[in-house]
Amino acid sequence: MTSDAAAAPAVLSIGRTMLEADALLAGRFEVVDGRAAPLADVLARRGADIRAVMTRGGEKVPADLIDRLPNLEIIANLGVGYDKVDCAAAERRGVIVTNTPGVLTDEVADFTIGLLLATIRQIPQSDRYVRSGEWSEKPFRLSASLRDRTIGIVGMGQIGLAIARRLEPFGRPIAYHTRRQIEGLDYAYYPSARALAAAVDTLILILPGGPATEKLIDAQTLTALGPNGVLINVARGTVVDEAALVEALASGAIAAAGLDVFEREPHPSPKLLELDNVVLCPHVGSGTVHTRGRMAALGVENLVSWFDGRGPVTPVPETPWPRPA
Repeated sequence: MTSDAAAAPAVLSIGRTMLEADALLAGRFEVVDGRAAPLADVLARRGADIRAVMTRGGEKVPADLIDRLPNLEIIANLGVGYDKVDCAAAERRGVIVTNTPGVLTDEVADFTIGLLLATIRQIPQSDRYVRSGEWSEKPFRLSASLRDRTIGIVGMGQIGLAIARRLEPFGRPIAYHTRRQIEGLDYAYYPSARALAAAVDTLILILPGGPATEKLIDAQTLTALGPNGVLINVARGTVVDEAALVEALASGAIAAAGLDVFEREPHPSPKLLELDNVVLCPHVGSGTVHTRGRMAALGVENLVSWFDGRGPVTPVPETPWPRPA
C-alpha cells in the first residue's frame, strides 16, 4: 500500500451499496468491500482501520457492528430511511449518521402515483392478459377506478407532501395521518392510522420504519379500510403486518394492494405471489439511474465534508450536528 493510500480514510462499503457510490469514493477514500468475503473476516482483518461505513437503507448496522469498529466516525446511509442503523448505539459512541433526504423525493412520489394507478386499474394484470392470448377469447375484466375514491396518506413528510400535491389534479379528496397535525395543511387530519383507514378507501403508506411503526397497519386497520380498499406501501415492509395483509387480500377484506416493500426483503411472503389482486415491485421507488446517482453523490458528499473538517451535510436528528454543548 502506498503512503497516499495509507492516508486515505478507510470506508467499509456494505449491503447492496450503489456501484456509483463506490466509484465516487475511489481516489479520495480507501474502499473496503464488506461483500467480498464474510463480513466477520473483513472486520477481523480491517476493523481497526475503518473510519466510515457506507450502506444502503436495507442493510442492518447494529450495535455489535458499530462496537467492532473502534475508530468509526460516521455512517453514510444511502436512502432516506435509516431504521436499520442503530442510531442510539452510534450516538453513544459519538458516531454521526447521515442519510440522503430531498434528492429522491420527486422520484418516489412519481413512482407512488404509478403504483397507485397500476394497482387500481390492474395494469400489470392486463399486460399478462394480452401476453397470454386470452384477449382473443374475451375482453379483459373491468377494473376499479380512481374517480370515486378518497385517498389517505399515512406520513406527511417531504415525500408524503409531494405525493399529495401530485394527487390534487386528480380531483379526489385527500386526508392524512401523522403523529402531529401539520399547521396550515389543507387536508383532513385523523389522529390514528386506523381512524384514517376507516374514513378513506385508498391508503398510501410513506412513513419511517422502526419499532415505533412496526405493524402499525394490522388486521383491524385493514378491516377498517374495507372491501373496496386499496393499500399502497412505499414506506417499509415492517409497517404492515404482512400475514394479516395476505389474509385480507385473500378473503376480500380489502380489494387490492400495491407493494414496493416487504417485511423480509428480498423474500416476500410466498402467499403474496399466489394472489392476483396485488402488484409487487422489488423496492424500486427511487430506482432510476438519475436518482440513485444523486443519492450516491450526496452520501459521498457527507463523507468528503466530514473528513475535510466541515461536518456532515445531512445528519439525521438522532445524531445531531453540531454537537450540543
